Amino acid sequence: MKAAVLREVDRPLEVEDVEIDRPGPREVLIRTGATGVCHSDLHFVEGKYSIPMPAVLGHEAAGTIEAVGDQVAYVKPGDRVITCLSVFCGHCDRCLSGRPALCRRPDVDRSSSEPPRLHQGQDRITQMAQLGSFAEQMLVHEHAVVKVDDDLPFEQLALIGCGVTTGVGAVLNTAKIEPGSTVAVVGCGGVGLNCIQGAVIAGALRIIAIDSVETKLTMAREFGATDVIDASGGGVVEKVRDLTGGGL
Repeated sequence: MKAAVLREVDRPLEVEDVEIDRPGPREVLIRTGATGVCHSDLHFVEGKYSIPMPAVLGHEAAGTIEAVGDQVAYVKPGDRVITCLSVFCGHCDRCLSGRPALCRRPDVDRSSSEPPRLHQGQDRITQMAQLGSFAEQMLVHEHAVVKVDDDLPFEQLALIGCGVTTGVGAVLNTAKIEPGSTVAVVGCGGVGLNCIQGAVIAGALRIIAIDSVETKLTMAREFGATDVIDASGGGVVEKVRDLTGGGL
């Protein structure tokens, strides 16, 4: 298959031929339908995060199941799926206590004694986040996918894999916004817009979007912001206090 391979920091990705193995137990093979480019991918390219190279980046994706390995019961060939950034084993202490995002991951990747999922000849190729979506296909653990309906295009579904879940999760799971709350979202990029969506879902009564780009503020209103503040002129804190009668 073709894949965009990172070989050196601060160098362009190169589209190369990469060999992908067949699905093993509890693994699924996905035909990539669409993938997003997250800023985290750029951090790896720039060397701000480290990763064994060569590597196939990409972790925000959607596609179609092409084949499944033994013991896979959740999906079948033809199913449409979103990939999950945080793969979980389902049976470690953290998974069993309701914290799968903190999974110890004892068996969701292949061991060093097993054939690699991706390789070029004898050279193992790293999958970013055990996904590697900058490729025509992905070979992943079955817990790295979520089945979805057929009525949305892959270009939209792919964004749920990281940007949407990061923003919505920050509101629901970290900030724990309650119904009737007033919320300020600073920065209305991909994650910020989904913080706004999360605040809507949580029942926030007032959602203040803050950014210096007019088009982003327009989108913020479309996503559910009740008020917007243009930060390009400064005085943001005072404007928030004026809107809220003293602050959040």
